[in-house]
Amino acid sequence: MIEEKHGATCVRAYVNWRRKRSESSRVCVRMVGHSMEAPVSEAFRDQMSIVEIPLAEAPLCICCCPVKGDLLVGCTNQLFLFTLKCQVMSEELSVLDFERSLVIHINSIIPVELSLCLGHVAVMSDLEVLILKLESGPKGGERVSHHPQRTSSNPVSQTEGLTTETSQLESDDFVFCQKPMELIGEKSRQSGMSVTLESTGLAEEKVKYLHIQHLLYRRFTPDISFCVSSDDIKLHSLQLLPIYRAGSPSDGEKLSQEKELLSLFCFFSLPHAGYLYMVVKSVELMSVYQYPEKALQAVLTPQFLHVITSNNLQCFTVRCSAAVAREDDPYMDTTLKACPPVSMDVCALRIQLFIGLKAICHFKNHIILMTKADPEATEERRESPKRTLSRRTASVQLRMPPGAGPGWNVYIVNTVPPVQLYKEMVDYSNTYKTVQTQSCIHLLSEAHLLVRAALLDTQQLEPGERAELMEAFKESCGHLGDCYSRLATQHAHLALPYYKMSSLSLAEVLARVDWAEDESQKYERGLLFYVNHSLYENLDEELSGELAARVAEMFCVAEPKRLPHVLCSPSMKNIDPSRAWSCLSSLDACGFSSVLVTLTRAAVALKLGDLDLHRKEIQSHSEMQLVCGFILEPRLLIQQRKGLTVPTELAAHLKESQPGLLVAAVLGLQKNDKIGIEEADSFFKVLCGKGEDSIPQLLVDFWEAQLVSCLPDVVLQELCFKLTSQYIWRLSNRQLPDTTPLRTSEDLINACSHYGLIYPWVRVLSPSSLADKNYREDLSKLQSLLCGPSFDIASIIPFLEPLSVDTAAGLSIHMLCHTRLKEYEQCLDTLLDRCPQAVIPYANHELKDEYRTLWWKKLLPELCQRIKYGGEKLQLYLASLKEALSVIAVELELREFLNVLPEDGAAAFFLPYLLYCSRKKSLNAG
Repeated sequence: MIEEKHGATCVRAYVNWRRKRSESSRVCVRMVGHSMEAPVSEAFRDQMSIVEIPLAEAPLCICCCPVKGDLLVGCTNQLFLFTLKCQVMSEELSVLDFERSLVIHINSIIPVELSLCLGHVAVMSDLEVLILKLESGPKGGERVSHHPQRTSSNPVSQTEGLTTETSQLESDDFVFCQKPMELIGEKSRQSGMSVTLESTGLAEEKVKYLHIQHLLYRRFTPDISFCVSSDDIKLHSLQLLPIYRAGSPSDGEKLSQEKELLSLFCFFSLPHAGYLYMVVKSVELMSVYQYPEKALQAVLTPQFLHVITSNNLQCFTVRCSAAVAREDDPYMDTTLKACPPVSMDVCALRIQLFIGLKAICHFKNHIILMTKADPEATEERRESPKRTLSRRTASVQLRMPPGAGPGWNVYIVNTVPPVQLYKEMVDYSNTYKTVQTQSCIHLLSEAHLLVRAALLDTQQLEPGERAELMEAFKESCGHLGDCYSRLATQHAHLALPYYKMSSLSLAEVLARVDWAEDESQKYERGLLFYVNHSLYENLDEELSGELAARVAEMFCVAEPKRLPHVLCSPSMKNIDPSRAWSCLSSLDACGFSSVLVTLTRAAVALKLGDLDLHRKEIQSHSEMQLVCGFILEPRLLIQQRKGLTVPTELAAHLKESQPGLLVAAVLGLQKNDKIGIEEADSFFKVLCGKGEDSIPQLLVDFWEAQLVSCLPDVVLQELCFKLTSQYIWRLSNRQLPDTTPLRTSEDLINACSHYGLIYPWVRVLSPSSLADKNYREDLSKLQSLLCGPSFDIASIIPFLEPLSVDTAAGLSIHMLCHTRLKEYEQCLDTLLDRCPQAVIPYANHELKDEYRTLWWKKLLPELCQRIKYGGEKLQLYLASLKEALSVIAVELELREFLNVLPEDGAAAFFLPYLLYCSRKKSLNAG
């Protein structure tokens, strides 16, 4: 505090004052920076210390950072920052001291009040307010000078000239008023004030603040339209209010440093108006308070603004919690969460009478007031009403001598608990329910913000109090949801987030609606929006038959276009099918005979058990139109309950009656991003009653349909791998499909480029005499897919082991895979051993271009070798040799042909091919 000692004004800091046990306890007085030597006596631990801070200039004002305890002292054109430090004397004792670390030079302003909070500095003169932020520079690199450095290049000459002109005008009986001004951000540098920093730390590494960020400059002009005294046009009550993230630590010096500043607010006031700014991240004027009478002082808290006049203590609402909510929660102002707007008008909550109010301050939930009764006013009230003395005469005659007046009084007023005040505001809001829409919403919004603000200060709450506040918070959200759902407002959509925050179920919200028995009931947009959105969210909640019927009637009257979507919600499961059919039938009169209505009727007809009616509805549209209808409302086929995919009754019926339509519909859903790949696979497995490891034929049909449609979002190789794996599994286990496949291999080859034409030599390996038709189809589909251009063959090789090369099917698949990998020599060996009749067709198809030399380098020697040894396949080898010699004779010249023939062969056997090769040149020349 600032005290006067021996005729001089100085600054004294009182520390350890809570340790003072009695009035007779000793007080330790020491100079700032005085190092105390150990050992320290035990008595010192219980002493209150006074730290004197000498200054070269007379201090005008002082403030303390509420978080770090730093002091800021204001003198004429200078501000001195003293950093709080802790000197450890022993393991059990530490001493607080201060160190002057920074001097802020500000010209053209005489500080009247200061405020300091976490590097933010607010300076106020009679009519000006300047807010700065002290910023830290890089720890290494740029060297910091300990001399003043100018941070604002604005010239001061304009200000000096202005002062000279002002003096001249005032001397001529004129009053000179500067233009009011509000500059935000970097524009506040244009205020004409020069701000410089001078570091006074003992070491460079202790220099903390190196730069200045200008946040706000505000200048007011006195209203000279009325004859008022100079005190009526001065600013007062400058305050910086920090708010931290909920749950941040606050106890202890170390923990306080870990606080995370969420938002910072600055308040200052004129006698008849107060101004509240938000100054973190962005500088914004939040609220302007208009006082009904002259305010002497004000104090800002996260919940209220308390203002004193000469005889009244007034309480106003604030918007701090609304601003903090938007800073802290990224989901605010969405369909998940909402909060009353910062721009909402403030209001006065209550006015209490106190006589002679002089000062006010705030601590936790206490308001401390200082009063001093005015003897003039007291005597005036005691006078008879018949006296006609003027105010001036009475004040002169009744003046009391100095020292004879009444003393000062201190009042400590406990603020009303937030929950109690909240309940009072809710009770009072009931009077506005049917009168003024905005008044009811405004009052309930104030009650909501009151509870929200109380929840911000979690460190001051007991567990029971927090639980009570949370209950009040949810209740307030329910009340606001009721307002926005029942009253005609432009913000009716806010009913949804407020009901969500209230934790009320859909059934509980519907139970709060005043349902009319006749058809004259009007349903507001807010209620319709909430119910419609809730039904779309696939909540794990089933409405009762009665509530479901009311919801259907509500949309049938208010939004008939939404009725089919509403009836498809899982929450409407318990509605009476006849009631649902009645509501859908009424849509014909309204002209809504779309395919979506038709499909909804078909689903309801199944619930009614009327298959003929269901068939009639389905047959009224083409398959393509029906697929479009399913895309408009996927829940006709697929629903989510408790996180699981559940097929509908309609989907189960289509599986038996029209599986092609079902597959096309799900494919349409996937194309339009209505369902994911894994979700679609799970749907078919659940629909067919298969486990995770079993693959129903309907799912295979769906995969084949995906390949045919060439879906862009499907990973092609993954889809091909799924199909080949399933084909291989069926062939190796002789497993037949559980239903008839929708497409044959020929259909797939004709419709899809990923299924290729089966190579001719494969037909030789796979005779058409296989026992089962479906088995042949799976083999043909696998062969076709391997013959196609899209599949990565190398990925399937490890999975071919179940298919034995001893079977015709297994041999063809192995040969196809190795051929696609260009392993021709290995394939020739295998064919010569297992299927000699396929060798020549294979060579004709595969041994081309650079691989054509394999005819005489690989195939011819192998055939000759096998013929030499004879055996059962001798005739097959001879036939293949003749075919091979015919091809080689065409390809090679006579000399080359002679070189590739075996030396021990019969000349008569090879002579015809030699004659053809020798005549080939003459024939070509001729």
